[in-house]
Amino acid sequence: MSNRRNGQWRLKTRPVGMVETTDFEFVTEAVLDLKANEFLVRNLYFSFEPAMRGWLNDVESYVAPVQVNEVMRGFTVGQVVESGTPDFSPGDFVQGMLGWQEYAICGGALSASRLPAGIPPQLALSVLGGTGLTAYFGLLDIGKPKQGDVVVVSGAAGATGSVAGQIAKIKGASKVVGIAGGAQKCAWLTDELGFDAAIDYKIEKVEDRLATLCPEGINIFFDNVGGSILDDALNNLAMHGRIVLCGAISGYNDEHVSPGPKNYTQLIVQRGQMEGFIVFDYTHRADEAMQDLSTWLSEGRIKHTEDVQEGIENAPATFLRLFQGKNKGKQLLKIADARI
Repeated sequence: MSNRRNGQWRLKTRPVGMVETTDFEFVTEAVLDLKANEFLVRNLYFSFEPAMRGWLNDVESYVAPVQVNEVMRGFTVGQVVESGTPDFSPGDFVQGMLGWQEYAICGGALSASRLPAGIPPQLALSVLGGTGLTAYFGLLDIGKPKQGDVVVVSGAAGATGSVAGQIAKIKGASKVVGIAGGAQKCAWLTDELGFDAAIDYKIEKVEDRLATLCPEGINIFFDNVGGSILDDALNNLAMHGRIVLCGAISGYNDEHVSPGPKNYTQLIVQRGQMEGFIVFDYTHRADEAMQDLSTWLSEGRIKHTEDVQEGIENAPATFLRLFQGKNKGKQLLKIADARI
């Protein structure tokens, strides 16, 4: 039996309404000995996405719900510390959905893949990971941008929205407008990321500002928020406009399901389209996206930032930052240093 102890955050109770830190419980257990073809990973970073809130509900979805007393599910980057398989060696960096825990045994119920050479752990969980892939396929495959399009992104200062807006500029959008909360985030969009304009939903009337900034209408609305902001975009949709449903963070913590968009008939009037997607459906095309994203990153055409908190004890509180509007860019938690 190993002398290692594994600290884990487990789901204690299913949230009702807004998720709370008390919905999770920290426990420790012994790390078991490896079996044949298994390898032990020490997690370094946890990744946080708004969609994780939906995984806590006991409802059928695109993934099974996290069970009470189960380790909280989440993407991580870690380092192999012990191996019983020739496929992985101590020191290798890997990524996978290994959960909120210090150690994970892979090769059985859990799996991990080797990090591509030269990619820092933080980037593997952000612009060169699921975040970047979500922005890439959502905008290009669902939004289908055309030269000269007017593109609006909600949740634009978040990890996915910030990348989606920059890809829109790369693909020839005539104007990219971001919707975010607070002057600092809005300034980041326009001053550093190259958005043409930003709307501060906390102090501005979004529908009126969209009408002013997009007088000919919105060709692509990349939506991470849902709710009233989706309604505002529908009322400003251009003819044959496309709405990309990436997320709906405004309603993830609602105790009761909110009514659907009240302005949906604008899709009829404007002959528009509204389509959702899940990035997992594009796993087989990840190399395509990675090649483009890596090129744009090296050329300085895509900029990014990570909001890195520290300490495994802060995992639940870091998760809540997504719903408190505190994060700018990708929300990560560092729990350990790499061993070179």
